[in-house]
Amino acid sequence: MIFPEVKIYQPDSFEDYRGELYTLFKQDDHELVFNHDKVSVSYKNVLRGLHGDSKAWKYISCLAGEIYLVIVDNRPESENYLKWDSIILSSRNRKAVLVPPMFANGHLVLSDEATFFYKWSYPGAYPNVQDQFSLKWNNPKIGIYWPINNPILSQRDA
Repeated sequence: MIFPEVKIYQPDSFEDYRGELYTLFKQDDHELVFNHDKVSVSYKNVLRGLHGDSKAWKYISCLAGEIYLVIVDNRPESENYLKWDSIILSSRNRKAVLVPPMFANGHLVLSDEATFFYKWSYPGAYPNVQDQFSLKWNNPKIGIYWPINNPILSQRDA
């Protein structure tokens, strides 16, 4: 990841003939206090985002399937302003990403279906849609590589 503010986690897992067990999140491992969890289930070729806000940290993982996660630095004063990076999150690699405020994130579903899970940490009230910013997924100023030309988009994301 090109952004030192963005942290990647990969938990150890225990596997045997029954399956697998791992700890995705443990409060003792984080200084932030998380106060809101969200889950998004989407189908292949659905692209959600790019969204962010000025106060929320997001701890993102993929519980089922596989997603292509993109993170964009939206801090105008940053030397990395509008630069982006990507990472594959999946139920197989068990990676999780901690995204700070003022960074947008969006994801494209690569598998037939994927379950995107994210924990939120924010002061005060929940940052609703009106408190969030959106960046166009195919903004030429940003130049994100997406492994698809015509994703399935919501009206907001189109």
